[in-house]
Amino acid sequence: MSSNPPDLRPDLARARVTETNRPGQPTIGMVSLGCPKALVDSERILTRLRAEGYGISPDYSGADAVIVNTCGFLDSAKAESLEAIGEALNENGKVIVTGCLGAEPDYITGAHPKVLAVTGPHQYEQVLDAVHSAVPPDPNPFVDLLPASGVSLTPRHFSYLKISEGCNHACKFCIIPDMRGKLASRPAHAILREAEKLVENGVKELLVISQDTSAYGLDRKYSTHPWKDREVRSHITDLSRELGQLGAWVRLHYVYPYPHVRDLIPLMAEGLILPYLDIPFQHSHPDTLKRMARPAAGAKTLDEIAKWRETCPDITLRSTFIVGYPGETEAEFKHLLDWMDEAQLDRVGCFQYENVDGARSNALPDHVPEEVKQDRWDRFMEKAQAISEAKLAAKVGKVMDVIVDDIDEDGIATCRTKADAPEIDGNLFIDEGTEGLSVGEIVSVEVDEAGEYDLWGEIRTQLRR
Repeated sequence: MSSNPPDLRPDLARARVTETNRPGQPTIGMVSLGCPKALVDSERILTRLRAEGYGISPDYSGADAVIVNTCGFLDSAKAESLEAIGEALNENGKVIVTGCLGAEPDYITGAHPKVLAVTGPHQYEQVLDAVHSAVPPDPNPFVDLLPASGVSLTPRHFSYLKISEGCNHACKFCIIPDMRGKLASRPAHAILREAEKLVENGVKELLVISQDTSAYGLDRKYSTHPWKDREVRSHITDLSRELGQLGAWVRLHYVYPYPHVRDLIPLMAEGLILPYLDIPFQHSHPDTLKRMARPAAGAKTLDEIAKWRETCPDITLRSTFIVGYPGETEAEFKHLLDWMDEAQLDRVGCFQYENVDGARSNALPDHVPEEVKQDRWDRFMEKAQAISEAKLAAKVGKVMDVIVDDIDEDGIATCRTKADAPEIDGNLFIDEGTEGLSVGEIVSVEVDEAGEYDLWGEIRTQLRR
């Protein structure tokens, strides 16, 4: 919580829980780890608690109990979760654990037997029951009113919008379906209603998230739902078109490259949604993808990328990759480097493979030595960095809209272009003429300098809005 540095708890460092708790009001603290999907779960839990009259504490000392929302995807994430639980126990004493690692209660209680309760991912009711048991509610109906926009752990101007839970894939390195279950899509009208409320409350950017955004609505057989004066299909194309009419930036994350993704690209070219796709390619070599059991193993991704860029030349493509996967040969890795040369992705992240308890990839033969993984990661990142640097250099002299995320005490504004998602991509910095600029404002900037991952620019006052 507040004792953790911002880079470890960025969600809480930015938390917009600002109301003053009344004397005697029961208060709850939250430590939220892991991905944006977990952050949305944390927001929902806090909103429910706030509606029941609980205050939200930004520090351990002011909380009657602490909820730790854990991540359990990688062994390193499990270790971080156990460390966070231990810290909360030391600092507060009353700890309720939820989230992905909560699917392994014996693992948690084996390390920390004094936790009050352990619940799994998106088990909101069980979390509330545990809180009620540890800290009984005592609401004042004349004071404890739920804020119209709920409790948000992100800055006011952007918000994550979760459209589904779970995943139907069986990638060998992943245990998410075991922890979060099969795909479960929200009704289209419920998503649109939430998005509309967010925009009405000042949100300028909606970040659409799920485990498999492309598959949205498949479990509902793409059923239709009434929205305004029309029926809207539970399909990512239809949903994106509707979201694009709300007047906010709409950014899509975790999009598998299914054939119907090409139907989203015209919406980007029209300006309805941001020209940005976050696609987890993971690798390029067909044999590696087959060993991973990736759903896109047979896709001609380079052909698809070329078609996307033909329809929307300004599209930004971000992806993540795994190097050192069991059985990965030097030839397969070089195939990935050559593929990167052709694909020219704008934003790239890379992970060295590591075993995950319960993942089928653990049993694969020919695990790659650690020193080889490190060497391949270094070579991959060198390639990705060179591509990023060249692409950003080509933006010098261009005018583009940016959204202001922060303005420091020296007047330097940290912004993002349409090509940058918060936390994971680069920034554009403005170091002059920021007087009167506000966080959340969208302003036109001329790029005058580029680095490996970031840009610098100057406000074009005549275009400012």
